[in-house]
Amino acid sequence: MCLILFSYNSHPHFPFILAANRDEFYERPTAGVRFWEDHPDVLAGRDLKYEGSWMGITKSGRFAALTNYRNGDQLRQTALSRGLLVREFLTGRATPEEFLKCARRDKDQYNGFNLLVGDLSNLMYYSNVTDKSRVLKPGVYGLSNHLLDTPWPKVERSREKFMEAVRGPEESITDLLLKILFDRTPSEDGELPDTGFGKEWEKILSSPFITSPTYGTRSSTVLLVGKDGHVSLTEWSFTGPDNPGSSVNYEFRIAGYE
Repeated sequence: MCLILFSYNSHPHFPFILAANRDEFYERPTAGVRFWEDHPDVLAGRDLKYEGSWMGITKSGRFAALTNYRNGDQLRQTALSRGLLVREFLTGRATPEEFLKCARRDKDQYNGFNLLVGDLSNLMYYSNVTDKSRVLKPGVYGLSNHLLDTPWPKVERSREKFMEAVRGPEESITDLLLKILFDRTPSEDGELPDTGFGKEWEKILSSPFITSPTYGTRSSTVLLVGKDGHVSLTEWSFTGPDNPGSSVNYEFRIAGYE
């Protein structure tokens, strides 16, 4: 993912609300969100190149999501795919603390990343750039391709709109959040970060929804988890800059809430 906005244990009826865009090269083979045949309790998209993922949730309530840390000067072509971290947490049984202990041990095998792992009772954040993990307190967070809550303009503006949306009518939350994710407005030139890709690409990458001839937003996802364990996941998928997209919706109840 390249933009993740989420509310954790701060809404009266939804302990977890997430809105996220995954940005990637259009040529990279991808399977949209679905329950995996080899792990039927995992609901996630899949990178078909390395079999990893960028975000997913399981029928037992395990959740993981990842963004790349953008630093064009330090990319290593031999590094492991960061999406493997999401896959391993979703398909495993380790607690968030146990999993992040292993992630810290292996941190140098990956290019820079931000990782969220946990469930409704314990959500943790870790970045191998700082090599620090933290247990997240109830609140609203924004994450792009730097560190958690780094005040990049698209993160700050999108988070403000996110907070407005989740205060609105519950039946409208998904549509309001998708509208935020579909925003193609770039940041002003003076607001652009410098992550080593040049001003032209910094401008392209500065909007919540990214489009270019070769690279852009491949999926926009809204995930709602209710107090009763009911999960609703809506995802729009895109295959190119002019593709209108197609959507799917999945609903289930986390085990133990029946």
